Amino acid sequence: MDVSVILPTYTERNNIVPLIEAIQHELNGAGITHEVIVVDDNSPDGTAQVVRDRFGQDEAVRLFVRTEERGLATAIAFGIHQAKGECVAVMDTDFNHDPAMLPQMVKFLEYYDIVIGSRFVMGGGMEELWRYYASFIYSFFVRIVLRTQIQDNLCGFFTIRREKLLSMDIDRIFHGYGEYFMHFLFLAWKKNYKMLEVPTFYRLRMHGQSKSRFFRMLYDYTLTALHVRLGKR
Repeated sequence: MDVSVILPTYTERNNIVPLIEAIQHELNGAGITHEVIVVDDNSPDGTAQVVRDRFGQDEAVRLFVRTEERGLATAIAFGIHQAKGECVAVMDTDFNHDPAMLPQMVKFLEYYDIVIGSRFVMGGGMEELWRYYASFIYSFFVRIVLRTQIQDNLCGFFTIRREKLLSMDIDRIFHGYGEYFMHFLFLAWKKNYKMLEVPTFYRLRMHGQSKSRFFRMLYDYTLTALHVRLGKR
């Protein structure tokens, strides 16, 4: 299958070029035709410009700069609408998500509808232990609320067949920050999509600072989980 890799970015100028190069290296090495879609929310640090400078002549790297809207989930939705591949991959731009996993996650789509990079199956984990245990406990809470068997409801690292993705209401699902992911997985579960979780290991961010805000995320994610379970989302 060919794949569209969607990279939502905001202030990632030091990470974005090495990440794209790593993605290309892994997918080229596996013989997988691909495009990389960078959706930048007009980053003040010049993220978009470093992409233009390095990949301006590369037709396999497509850059979109949004000036009127911001947000992780809506950036992903924008990228999905631009994607041309048979399958779509979504990953963070801080190297939490390992590009070396992409070939395996794409090839498993021959047998599954969605492949999730999971920290909570055997072989997965996080270098930052306190975040690992906090995320594990919270993901377990989400499993109880949503009544699914998905181990990692929070990671946001996945591949999916494009036709399966487009059969869902993308613009309704993809809004907010990372809470979109539990909503997305819950609806896919209800549709009986075949899912596979493969182990992934989060390393520490290479450059820059995380844009996550713990207490705000805890509130938003909990509210989303409850609304999804009650059918309000």
